[in-house]
Amino acid sequence: MPKLKSGETRERNRPLRVVVSPRERAQIETQAKVTGLSVSAYLRSVGLGYQPRSVVDLDAVERLINVNADLGRLGGLLKLWLTDTPGRGAAVADVRELLGHIKDTQDELRHAVTRL
Repeated sequence: MPKLKSGETRERNRPLRVVVSPRERAQIETQAKVTGLSVSAYLRSVGLGYQPRSVVDLDAVERLINVNADLGRLGGLLKLWLTDTPGRGAAVADVRELLGHIKDTQDELRHAVTRL
């Protein structure tokens, strides 16, 4: 939302009346909720030329980042296991295939984050 200049206060007793259909009202309320703003704050922001970012997108990015971190830790644990027990427990080809899948999944997650 546009920032107020230093020392400036927003007078909040000057409401605007906007006539909308029930469908438009529901759509505006949904968009406000998605951005984490009240309907008033959402309409003020949009009316002043600010495009609010979706809170859902930020949550999705955070979840994807956490999954990526989990995959990194999984790879690290796998490497630790391999150095502590070389040649025991799994075939080398299987381990390399698993590491490849972990890397591919991390790459897909990075691409997904950049698209959000």
